[in-house]
Amino acid sequence: MTYLSHDEYFATVPMDVQPRLAQIQAKVESLIPGASRCIGYNMPAFRDKRIFFYFAAFKKHIGIYPPVSRDAALIRELEPFRGEKGNLSFAHHQPLPIELIGRVAVALHREYALK
Repeated sequence: MTYLSHDEYFATVPMDVQPRLAQIQAKVESLIPGASRCIGYNMPAFRDKRIFFYFAAFKKHIGIYPPVSRDAALIRELEPFRGEKGNLSFAHHQPLPIELIGRVAVALHREYALK
């Protein structure tokens, strides 16, 4: 299935995961008002001239992409959530660190604004 909007994507994930995705969406929009919702690689994403933030629900976690690469302190703080390629994974059975995710969105927005 190809998704055309965040809402369309959210409707396909389990009901208990939908509020977690909505929380991430709201956090990004509150911190980066110029960002617009879009779909990239068939995942919910945000763009501001170019896509800088993707997020998606999987069976056991929510993934956030791409990896932060320019903020060494934030990268260290994200270590418990980083996969081998640096992408972030937040388990459904654990509280969502929404403030940390917001900082990731801001960092990625800055990184992609420089490219």
